[in-house]
Amino acid sequence: MESALKPFRALAYVVGVMLLVLCVAMVLRYGFDIAGMSKVVAPIHGFLYMIYLVTVLNLGMKGRWTWQYMLGIMIGGTVPFLSFHIERRVTHRVHQDIAAAAEAA
Repeated sequence: MESALKPFRALAYVVGVMLLVLCVAMVLRYGFDIAGMSKVVAPIHGFLYMIYLVTVLNLGMKGRWTWQYMLGIMIGGTVPFLSFHIERRVTHRVHQDIAAAAEAA
């Protein structure tokens, strides 16, 4: 699970930052009629979010998580600042799972 955690953590931060940049771009687009930034940022964020979904799925399958839990983590990448909080909680959970597996062995 540790090998699947690293890409998840990286993508959670990248998607979180890109979502904040996208929010700024949307304010510029709809508040000030400056569409240039959103035309660049929106597709990049969308592509990175799709990769984020794959990393969540990979981590969840290795961790044998429920679909509901994985879906909650996936949705967390759509709310500004929430992906940072979810990344910390998921990292803590994975480290607990790894420690529990080591004790059981």
